[in-house]
Amino acid sequence: MSAGDIEISEDDFPEMEAVAAIQRGLHAFNQEMGGPYGREPVTVLARDAEGTVRGGLLGLTYWNWIFIDWLWLAPDQRGKGLGSELLERAEAIARGRGATNAYTDTFSFQAPGFWTRHGYVEFGRLDGMPPGHSRIWFRKTL
Repeated sequence: MSAGDIEISEDDFPEMEAVAAIQRGLHAFNQEMGGPYGREPVTVLARDAEGTVRGGLLGLTYWNWIFIDWLWLAPDQRGKGLGSELLERAEAIARGRGATNAYTDTFSFQAPGFWTRHGYVEFGRLDGMPPGHSRIWFRKTL
């Protein structure tokens, strides 16, 4: 099939099947090139006495790594060691699944010092994202 046989379009609200087709295609290619990666979610929640989520960590383990995608605490829960507990629990889950490394990204206004205090080292930075700040990537050997 030549490029002339393909129609390229923009879609601000793609149907779920279109999104799923892209995801399936990339996952298949990744596994072909890097081997099976057994992506498993990591979810660690912090709830108050009423069961309301006051913080949590969302991530994925694959290819002997944990990717920490989201770590959030309600403002009144910050500075109490709860973030450390969430991170330590997630890293323990990852080690139990055979992970030997961890990585995450954060913004300069989201307490990058938290990550360095927990043994993470910066390996990438994109200054000016958003303007006046930076996006920072961290990694750690577990």
